Order: sequence, then C-alpha cells, then structure tokens
Amino acid sequence: MAGRSPLRLVRFLTESGESLLGSPAITSTPSSSLSPSPSLPSNATLVKGCGPWRPGAARDLTLDESSSPQPIHKLLQPVPSAPAIFCVGLNYKRHALEAKMALPRFPVFFLKNPASICGPGDDIKIPRVASSNSEMDFEGELAVVIGSRRVKNVSPEDALDFVLGYTSANDVLARRWQGKKGGGQWSRGKSFDTFCPLGPTLLLQQPGVDPDNLTIETRLNGETMQSSSTSDMNFDVRSLISFLSESTTLLPGTVILTGTPEGVGYARDPPVFLQAGDTVEVAIDNIGVLENGVVEEEAGDSGVKQVWSHADGKMITP
Repeated sequence: MAGRSPLRLVRFLTESGESLLGSPAITSTPSSSLSPSPSLPSNATLVKGCGPWRPGAARDLTLDESSSPQPIHKLLQPVPSAPAIFCVGLNYKRHALEAKMALPRFPVFFLKNPASICGPGDDIKIPRVASSNSEMDFEGELAVVIGSRRVKNVSPEDALDFVLGYTSANDVLARRWQGKKGGGQWSRGKSFDTFCPLGPTLLLQQPGVDPDNLTIETRLNGETMQSSSTSDMNFDVRSLISFLSESTTLLPGTVILTGTPEGVGYARDPPVFLQAGDTVEVAIDNIGVLENGVVEEEAGDSGVKQVWSHADGKMITP
C-alpha cells in the first residue's frame, strides 16, 4: 500500500548536525488564535522519495511511517536556496489605502537578494550601514515556492500546477535605504542579509489548499500589527505567477513574495520601526508562526572594523 503524502514539509537539523526533510505535526488554527509565543514543532516524520526540487517530487514524496519521528534540534528555512526572489508591491487593497497610493493596473514586481534568506529563530540583523537611522520595518507576507519544473508562459488556470508550496515570509526593509539612500529603488533597502526570514513549514500545494483565502497576521513583541487575509490581494497567486512567467523562465526553487497587508510600521501614527531586542512573528493559516529576534549587526560579521558607505562615499567605523 502506498504511503500517505505529507501536508507540510520542514527542513531541520538533528542534534548531531544532520540535515533532514520531514513532515511536522502542527495545529491547523487561524493565526489569531495562536499564542504570542507558540512552541515550534518538536519532531517530524521523515519523508521518503526524491527531493522536492527534483522532477516528479510532489507526487513522489511519502511519509516514512515505519520509522520513529525524529527530534528537531533546529528548524531551517524551508527553501535550501532560491535562484531568485520576486516581490510584489502594493498588492493588498487596504495596504494601498494606508499608503495613499492607487492600486496598480498590473503587478509591480521587484527583486530581493537571495542571500537575504534566513530561517525560523534566526536573528534579523540591523545593518551597520543603516544603524544610525535605519527605519527598519516589518512586512508579513505569503511566500510561494516554485516546484521542480521550470515555469514559462503559463496560464492562470494552470499556474498552481507548478507550485511546490507556501510558507510565511517577513519582507524586512530599511525604509531610508528604500527611498533616499537606495536611490528610490525598492530592492536595495530590502536586500540586506537576514532581511528575508522564511518558515517555519512549507504547506504543500494540493487539493483543498487555497492560497487566496488564508489568514495572515504579524505581531511585534506580542502586539498584533497586521491582521488580514490573502483574499484582500489585488492580484491572486495564479495571476501573479502567470504574469511573471510571460516570456520569463522561473527556475525551480524560485520564491515569490505576494505583498503585505495593511498595518506596516511606517504608516502608523507615530511610526513603529524595528529595534534591537524586538521579536517579530508572522503567522499564516496551516503554516505556523515564523518568529525572529532583532539584533545589531556585529563588526565580526565581515572580519573588518570599517565598512564602505556608498551613501557617504567613504569608509566608516560603525
């Protein structure tokens, strides 16, 4: 008899440092009913079959129910690496209202550095080049992960056939670098290291999973800042994938951040920005809670005591 297919995947380390792929037990409850600091999955049933990025992966993955669940020592980001991260701006109707901007006629895409990805429990680091006045903001988002087949010129009707699954994301950004210091380009202020936490689980695309009707919530130090539903998106997931794939190849493992709802820090009165010592959580139905602390970047991160500041045109001592 064929084994059961997993609903969610996690990548994790064992106590010995071995990296494994498994399916965790997680309560399927709306994010609003989750506690401010929920416990992450403590164990996972191993998954058999080829890796999720290989041909036929989604249909070949099965639970290894003959073995005991493995203890999770540390959760890793569900995507081992991404060839590209595409982000969508102003894709929630109420977020466009709070930003006092008109809804776009077509999806507004920009790129984020794949090296900005980090995982559940990893620290978001305030960049040294932005530490004096970073205006770091949070943006809880649903992330789409492309599966084992390349995508190009796909119709909206067929778009979800190319999706491996969905995870929670925090599209962290430094507002000042998004505007003045970044030359007005959104990518620069969103591409610092650790500015793309992903996790904790990957909800696999399968019958019954509707990415356009998921509750999404962002909390800062236990206080709810964003509370919405993906049903408020201006362009649904199918439309985003189809539009992005027009004469453009999306490689396996590509991540698409689908936009953020209302409630971001800069739009508040007074504005609320991330500070060292903060804890940020992004919770999405059936995916779990992505939790990350906020710390200052240390000089030892690069092995140098001075860094080049393009904004100042010289070397600076953080």
